[in-house]
Amino acid sequence: MFRTRSPIARRTLISSLTLSTLAMAALAGCSSGSDDASDDATSSAGAAESAFPVTIEHAYGATEIPQEPERVVSLGYTEQDAILAFGVVPVAVRYAFGPEDDVFFPWADEAAGDADPEILPRAEVDPEQIAALQPDLIMAVTAGLTEDEYATLSEIAPTVVQPAEYIAFGTPWQEQTRVTGQALGQPERAEELIADVEAQVEEAAAAHPEFAGKTVTLSGPAYEGEYPFHTSDDTRTRFFLDLGLTVDPALDAAAQSDFYGTVSREQAQMLDADVLVFQVGSEAERAGIESDPVLAGLPTVSEGRSLFIADDDYAALQFASALSLPYLLDSFTPQLAEVLG
Repeated sequence: MFRTRSPIARRTLISSLTLSTLAMAALAGCSSGSDDASDDATSSAGAAESAFPVTIEHAYGATEIPQEPERVVSLGYTEQDAILAFGVVPVAVRYAFGPEDDVFFPWADEAAGDADPEILPRAEVDPEQIAALQPDLIMAVTAGLTEDEYATLSEIAPTVVQPAEYIAFGTPWQEQTRVTGQALGQPERAEELIADVEAQVEEAAAAHPEFAGKTVTLSGPAYEGEYPFHTSDDTRTRFFLDLGLTVDPALDAAAQSDFYGTVSREQAQMLDADVLVFQVGSEAERAGIESDPVLAGLPTVSEGRSLFIADDDYAALQFASALSLPYLLDSFTPQLAEVLG
């Protein structure tokens, strides 16, 4: 059988450390020691300014950021979270999925405030549109840019892509946080954010020893008769790996070093695992999976060890960021525990 979850209301859940760092200026403004607050803000700004110039090495070479950026373009499909985590609101955000007029999800709403950035199209990068924004930094760690696209954008403003050691769309959230912190002149805050979220993940894993060593397959709707799966190198799969689960090495091998792969209907048994998680972005996608006789015949499904991850949980998994992971831990981990317990 398939296990489903009821849609949850959009809400904001940011870890205590994240909340305190993002809201530092507001909290200081409400305190009685206004002079101290002003001094703290000046000190913070001075620390960021003193971090520049910064040189960041990445897959296509190195990018120098000469001074603290003021107009940041979020070009990666899930880049905005990493930028917002440092109290910086991008002037433009690339659309990925969800409401077409709202690119900020519940866990990022408080950090975004009433920001109204320009929304860039999902399909392709238009250099002229980017240039018109007059950016002084283009963050594209999760954009999957080609080297030619990177070269073109670098003529407009300093552009940062994924580190050389990671495939496109495969940069762990920790590294993305570090890279973004460097680019924004806040490397120390980056380490604080990472430590805070890692502690929450470790606490969740310790609370659920039944996760350790269990296999997981992250899949979704079939496409042209092929069933998708995500490998150990995928940022979404790493959420489960950090909780102690593993991916069948045969799936990683089948993907040939990419972040995802597909299997035919005849090979569908390769998806079988201790838990099978289906990502669905709509009711139609879920209905298609539920009515698929091939999937229904998998032991994982017939024995009730499959889950749908949908709604805001689905979105939080796609972002896999320092802001979205605490939200996902709170909302989805109990469902995993129910299946694997």
